[in-house]
Amino acid sequence: MTAEAAAHAHTVLAKATGENFPVAPRFLPRAWRDDLLAVYGYARLVDDIGDGDLAPGGRDAAYLRVDPARADDRLALLDAFEADLHRVFRAAGGGRPSAVPGHPLLARLVPTVRRHGLAPAPFLGLIEAGRQDQKVTRYADWDQLAAYCELSANPVGRLVLALTGTATPERVRRSDAVCTGLQLVEHLQDVAEDLARDRVYLPAADLARFRVREADLAAPTAGASVRALVAFECDRAQRLLDEGAPLVRSVRGRLRLLLAGYVGGGRAALHAIRAARYDVLPGPPRPTPRGLLRGTGTALRRKG
Repeated sequence: MTAEAAAHAHTVLAKATGENFPVAPRFLPRAWRDDLLAVYGYARLVDDIGDGDLAPGGRDAAYLRVDPARADDRLALLDAFEADLHRVFRAAGGGRPSAVPGHPLLARLVPTVRRHGLAPAPFLGLIEAGRQDQKVTRYADWDQLAAYCELSANPVGRLVLALTGTATPERVRRSDAVCTGLQLVEHLQDVAEDLARDRVYLPAADLARFRVREADLAAPTAGASVRALVAFECDRAQRLLDEGAPLVRSVRGRLRLLLAGYVGGGRAALHAIRAARYDVLPGPPRPTPRGLLRGTGTALRRKG
């Protein structure tokens, strides 16, 4: 990997510090951290393509071998990204040199896939979520939104279990609940930002229930009806995190602390939203380090 490519990959990976939870904390073994960051870099880049948040200059398009004239075509970029993902699996299986992925973040993924025998399905799910974001901007009800989270969030948790060799059907079920809950929390934090992209991740049925119009979501601050809606969605996210929390105590050692950080980060973010009196429109309420520690401690102590 060239120095330029390594620097580009580092720029994307640095976004991990802005998440609600620690992605790959330093108390983990180096091999785990490397693998978690490889998966995070993949997921982050898919999000950045889908959101149009790539670094200026077209470097990602060049790495993905996309015609410069289509460097802003998100669906074309996602198609090229999927083609590069298939090169990851060919390279991990000992394919020809021509199978080497072009994007540095996907090249970084090759040894992780090889070490753990990862399957393509979770990675492909994340790409499909990116495509859905280009085509679907509103969700009629909770079932539709939950189906989106199945693609956009749950694969990440399944990959964490695969990386650590701890996947069981029950742990996958709990992990899905945690990941969907974390996705909902992120949606609540980013209501204004998503609306600016012409996306609304609050189900239309819930907006109607609380008599919230999309115009209300564009206000500088939230009115009473929007706050009531956000409180309702916070409770839903809380239930999902609570449903998934037994996952933490089903594992041991540093993995337990890592998963507690994920659950605790979600709970701390919910606490921040509640502390803002459910007014998420001026900007995303973020968890404090103290809140994260408190949420992590709670996840470690609770039996359920």
